[in-house]
Amino acid sequence: MSPSDAAWQQLISAIHTSGRKAALAITGGGSGAIGELLRVPGGSRLLIEAQVPYDAQALATFLGFAPAQACSSDTAIAIARSARARAARLLPADTDLVGLGATAALVSDHPRKGEHRFHVAFANAAGVSHCTCVMAKGRRHRAAEEDLVSRAIVLWLARACGITAPSPRSLLDADEHYAEAIVSTADTIDQLLAGELDHVTIQPDGQTILSGSGHVVLLPGSFNPMHHGHVLLARVAEEIRQQPLAFEISVTNVDKAPLAGETVRNRLAQFAWKSPVELTRAPTFVEKSRLFPRTTFVIGADTAERLVAPRYYGDDEMLMHVALDEIASSGGSFLVAVRVDAAGRVRALSDIQVPRRYVDLFAEIPEHLFRVDTSSTAIRAGIRAVGFQSKPER
Repeated sequence: MSPSDAAWQQLISAIHTSGRKAALAITGGGSGAIGELLRVPGGSRLLIEAQVPYDAQALATFLGFAPAQACSSDTAIAIARSARARAARLLPADTDLVGLGATAALVSDHPRKGEHRFHVAFANAAGVSHCTCVMAKGRRHRAAEEDLVSRAIVLWLARACGITAPSPRSLLDADEHYAEAIVSTADTIDQLLAGELDHVTIQPDGQTILSGSGHVVLLPGSFNPMHHGHVLLARVAEEIRQQPLAFEISVTNVDKAPLAGETVRNRLAQFAWKSPVELTRAPTFVEKSRLFPRTTFVIGADTAERLVAPRYYGDDEMLMHVALDEIASSGGSFLVAVRVDAAGRVRALSDIQVPRRYVDLFAEIPEHLFRVDTSSTAIRAGIRAVGFQSKPER
C-alpha cells in the first residue's frame, strides 16, 4: 500500500472527517505519519498538535517522568495518555478526543542488539488500545522501516477514529510478530457515575481496583488542571507521613452537577504513569473518612478554615461537631498546607481558630517545606484569557 494510492488518501480523508480531534506524539521512528496526515487536505479538522520528543530528556519532559524503557508498550500508552491530557486542556470538555503515542527502535547507524520493533497506542474516552510489532532484523533498510511504522501509526489512528481500515498486521510479513490489546476503564467509571460503585482505585497504568485501596495519605481535589503545586505538595506530604500518597477526585460535588464521564477521563489522563487516583462519590470529608478510615487528608488552609466554620454547616455548630467527631472517630486527620486566599493573604493553620477539642485532628505543613501560590483557577483563567485574545476579529 503506497502513500500515493487513491485508497490511502481516501483513508486519511476519512480520518480527517471522522469528527474526532487528535494529538500525536511519536519518538524513535515513524514521524512520517505526521506528514502523511498533513499531505492530504483537511488535516486541521483532525490535528490539535503533533510532537516528536526524540531525545531522552525531551521524552521525559513530555511525560513528566523518565520511562524505564523508551521503546515499550507501556511507554507508548503513557505517551498516548499524556498527548490526550495535553490536548484536553485546550478543548471543550465534550470534545471526542484521541491521544496517540508511538515509540520505535529501528535500523540505526550502529548494530542494534535488541529487536527492531515499534509500539503504537491510542487513548480515547473508552480507554486504551495498543499494538506491538516486531520486524525481522536485516530485512529492511531504515527508510523502509520508517515508512512501515508511519503507515502503521496512520492505520492505528484510523481505528481510534472509528474508521474501518486494515490492521497494522497487514504491513508485516507472515513470519513477523504482531499483537494488540485493549486496556479499558470505561465500565467501572460508568458504574461509579451511575452510583453503582462508591469508589474505584485507578492505578498509574490504568488498571482498576474495586477493593480497598490501602492508601493512608490522600490529596483530594478537582485537578482542573493538575499543576506543579499538586505534585510538590504530594511529595512533601509523603515525606512527612513516610507513606505513599494517592490523589482523590470526587465525581460528585455538594453544590455543582456531577462530573461528566469525558471530564473524569480527561482528568484521570493527567495522572497516567505518575500516581494512583481514588475516584469517589464522596464530596465531603465525612463521606471520604467513611470510605477511607485512618487516613490523612492533605488540604490547604482555606479548606481547613471551612471545616471548622459553622457557616459552612448551615450556621449549625452542632452539625460541625458531629462531622468532625465522626472524622476523628474514624482515625482521620489533616495535613494543612499554606495557601494564599482570594484577598492575597497568606493563610496557615496557625491563622485558623480550631476548637480546642479538634486541635489534634490538624497538623501544619511548614511554609519552608511547601508554599506554591499557583492555583488551578488562575491557570484556567489564564487559558481563557489567551483563548479570547487569540480569537480573530470578525
